[in-house]
This record gives sequence, structure tokens and C-alpha cells, in this order.
Amino acid sequence: MSILIFLIISYLFLSVSLYLLFPKAGVDAIKGLIPGVNFAEWAKLIGRKPTYALWLLFPIVNIFIFCGMAVDLVRSFDKLGFIHSAIAVIYAPAIFTSIALSKDDKYDSPNLPREEAYKQQIDEAIKAGKTRQVEKLIKNNPYRKSPIREWTEAIVFAVFAAAFIRMFLLEAYKIPTPSMEGSLLVGDFLFVSKAHYGIRTPMTVIQFPLLHNTIPVLGTESYLEEPSLPYFRLPALESIDRNEPIVFNWPVGDSVYLSPSRSYTAFQVKTNPEAKRDVGNAPLITRPIDKKDHYIKRCIAIAGDSLEVRNRQVYINGQPVTNPKNLQYMYQIKSNGLNWKKVQDMGIQVPQNKVVPFYLSDHQVEALKQMDPNIQIEHFDMSPYSSGLFPHDAQHFGNWTVDNYGPIYIPKKGATVALNPETIALYRRVIDVYDRNDFKEENGQYIINGVPSTTYTFKQDYFWAMGDNRHNSEDSRAWGFVPHDHIVGKPLFIWFSTKNGDMSNGINWNRIFTSAYKMD
Repeated sequence: MSILIFLIISYLFLSVSLYLLFPKAGVDAIKGLIPGVNFAEWAKLIGRKPTYALWLLFPIVNIFIFCGMAVDLVRSFDKLGFIHSAIAVIYAPAIFTSIALSKDDKYDSPNLPREEAYKQQIDEAIKAGKTRQVEKLIKNNPYRKSPIREWTEAIVFAVFAAAFIRMFLLEAYKIPTPSMEGSLLVGDFLFVSKAHYGIRTPMTVIQFPLLHNTIPVLGTESYLEEPSLPYFRLPALESIDRNEPIVFNWPVGDSVYLSPSRSYTAFQVKTNPEAKRDVGNAPLITRPIDKKDHYIKRCIAIAGDSLEVRNRQVYINGQPVTNPKNLQYMYQIKSNGLNWKKVQDMGIQVPQNKVVPFYLSDHQVEALKQMDPNIQIEHFDMSPYSSGLFPHDAQHFGNWTVDNYGPIYIPKKGATVALNPETIALYRRVIDVYDRNDFKEENGQYIINGVPSTTYTFKQDYFWAMGDNRHNSEDSRAWGFVPHDHIVGKPLFIWFSTKNGDMSNGINWNRIFTSAYKMD
């Protein structure tokens, strides 16, 4: 609703500016206020057919069409400077109103035919071999742009187009950590579609083009939190399916400390001495949804599912799921007969002590057994390393471990849960932060938006994400649910891949242009 109000107000400002401007071009002012008619008249004033305005009905494309029409309209009033075109693109109602109220500015004629006619004169003079006339036409060309302006406009357009594509359609990502090995490797470069699950319109208005949340070298944030726009998402091309990798904004990354290696939440720094040492005296940074760090994991469960992990096997709604072919767990190995060079050539990272940790898939385990029949390979016991699990409530969930987790219900929009000391640990952040309610706990009561409540109805869908490297992945088991408004897009394919994330190690040629979301 908020984004709709914003668009309506913007349209009203534009209509008023056209109402003021049209009389200068011999068009009835009232036509500037009539939806559809105003854009048709606008198209005619710049030398386009009225039907050209129908392009404004097509999402994404309409942004480029609108900017082009705005520039051509001010040029039809002989506003040919770079600054005029820039203002027309940035905020058209401002320059339209300025021209309308100016006593000196007058409408000449449709800009597009004039420019085309002048260009044709030059072409005809060149063909006729009239060198002096060509020189004169070029010298007096009112539409001529200096080399500096040509380069500036080309660079600005290229940056704008790249930023536009990155913001709305397609973005490149690099896999920085081994949490998705062996499906997605460190050093894989992916293209991610932002249209498949519905294009999410930008919430952060002022930001440095082509950067996500930090400026390299400087290490400072690349955006301003205010002003901002409310969350809005266009219709999706497809729904999010179980077992597909998804890219999303780190849900708990709204308040973070930055270290040289990664971001830490305030909770992690408070509870983890290693994280506290890593961040040092770094300040706490707050981030809006679309500027939280990007994560890529496999969507294990969707809204409405019940999830449980039993002895490492994931169960959804009581049924075991089909595991990815290259699913990995941590093992410890004892062997005197392995050729460690061959082990590394298999893509297996060999720890310094050659005992633990080995992160292996089933087929890698079998391959090692064939290399050394006397080898001892055992699953590593993760129980002692399961203290930091979501929902961080040892009283009610102290027996949950990385390998034996749940059951837990994944919130679905419109579904209602009872609120009690156990469920509130699971859904407190959902109610308070993700669904944006005023939530308090007072005298044993749960107060939601000022009303004592014993139940809660979810406002959006949620998802459960886990890495394919199950013992080396910080995922939903650590920080909980992924809200629908945090979904960024769907990985499509790997367009480049370096070995172990370092170009000096070589290129994984067999991974280039392969799918980024297959289970095998």
C-alpha cells in the first residue's frame, strides 16, 4: 500500500507539471490531468505516435521509455544542455514546471523529427561532396555534443544500464565460502535471476552504483538508509521449490559488526569470544533489508512445512527428503596408505593433521576406501559443537544438535500458532522484526500492537535454508527462518569458476556454463 501511495503522489506531481506545460505547446491544459491522454499528447509533442505511450505499461521497460520521453520533451523546448537532460531523467516534474513558469522558454517543435532532419541534411551534403556545406552544418549543429559530453553520457548510460540490470533482472555473484560444497564451490561465479521469484523493487534510494553494501578499500557503507521506499515485489514467474538453491539477504544481518573476514551479528559478538576478537573496536552498523549481506543456501523447507533432522537425515512433514548427490559431512580419517596428492586432486581439502576435519560426500568416502582398504572413516560427533543453535533457548531446546534438530514448523502466511514460552522462542523475531509488529512481554503476557495475545497469525511466508556442506555451513540452524521479503533470486548457471577461489590455481573448465541448481 505504501509503494502505491508513493507512485500515486509522484504521478500527481507529474500530471500537474504537464497541466502547466501543455499550454505552451498549444495543448489544452486539462489534457495534462487526464490519465492516458496526457502521455499520448506528450508522445505527439516529441514527434512520436500516441500509441508509443503504451510502452509505459510494460514494467522495467517503462523506466527507459519514460526517461527518453522526458529528455525529448525538454529538448523540444530547446533545452539541449546536458544539465537539462540530467534533470529530466532525475526528476522530470521539476524541469517541466520550471519551463512552464519561465517567460523565456517556448515550445519549438517536436524534437525527434528536427534532429533527424538536421542529420539528413548533413548526410545529403556528404553524399553530394559539398565539403564546405558539411563543415558549416556541423559547426552550426545545435544538437552537437562535445567529446566530453559524448563520453560522459556514454559512461552514465552504461553505468545506469548495468545498475538497472543488476538491480532488477540479473546479478553476478561469487561463492566465497565452502558452505555449499560439493554442489557450489568456492570460486564459482553465478548469474542469479531476480525475476523468477518476483522482482523486488529497491528500498534503499541513495546508493553507490554497482556496489552492494560496502565501498572497497574504504570499508564504509555504500548507501544512505534514508530516504527509503517500502517493500514491494512484482508477481513471480515461479514459486520457490524445496531443494533449490536460493539467494537471500542474511535475515539477522540488520545490526552487524564488520571484521576483515566477514560480518558478525551483535548476538554473535556478545556470545562468541572469537567473533569479539575478530571485530575488535569496529562500530555497530545497521542495515536495511536490501543491504544485508547476500547468502546462498539450499531451500530445504517451504512455508507450512514441518522440518526435522534425525541422525543427519532431513525429514519434511515426516518423510525423508532426497539428498543432493554431493551432500557433505565432516569425517575423521585414520590411514597410513593414502596418497595425499591424489586425495587433493579429487577436490578434497586435506587438513594439516590429516585426521580431522575432512568434509566428504558419499562418493568421496567410497573413493577413499578403494584407495586404502584399511582406512578408518568415521562421522565426526557434532554434539559438543551445537550450543549456538536457533532458537537459542537451552531450557526448551537444549537437546537439539546439528545432526538431530527439530521438529520445527516453518511459518506460512495466514497460519496461526499458539503463543507460549516454547513457541515464543521460535517466533519472537518473526513477530517483532520480520513481520514488523510492536511486540512486548509483560507480566507473563505477550503484547502485540498493544493487545494481549495468546495466538499469532503470520503476515508472510518463510523458508528454511541449509548448506550442502552440512557440518561447515552457518545456516537456518544458526539463525532461523528466511522471510519472503528477504528473497533475492534464483541461481541460474555458473559462468566462470576458479580453483579454490584463486585464479593462480587455475580454472575449473568443466564447471563453466553448468547449472547452479541441480541436485546431481
